[in-house]
Amino acid sequence: MVRLVIAGIIFLAIEILYFVYERDNPNLHWVPLVAPIVFLQPALRALRRQMTTTTVAGDRLRFEVGLLSKSTRTIQLSKIQDVRVDQNLHQRMLKVGNLSIETAGEASRLTLPDVDNPQAIADELMNRAQRGTTTA
Repeated sequence: MVRLVIAGIIFLAIEILYFVYERDNPNLHWVPLVAPIVFLQPALRALRRQMTTTTVAGDRLRFEVGLLSKSTRTIQLSKIQDVRVDQNLHQRMLKVGNLSIETAGEASRLTLPDVDNPQAIADELMNRAQRGTTTA
């Protein structure tokens, strides 16, 4: 969502600069038509985020992605070995981050992009994983 706002600000800046300084330049009549391309990448990311669901229920974490076709990954919390939080400066300012989850027996990581309050979620996942291994 933040990237969409930033794209909006860039779009408005391009449009304002064009109409204030270069509206009469016949070589730049294409600028108002191309400026909306700034929205394409953030809009696609926002749409993907809206189609992503992460749920913790009982001893399982379920990650679903998709609109028409859906991909689901289910992880037993007791098999979680490592939870990593990665945040760039922009994400730290907005209190979001990427959460990477590594489980026993799997070579790949599950990465959840732009998670709100990622450190608290990582701590909770590790706490639940430890409780699952001590009760099993």
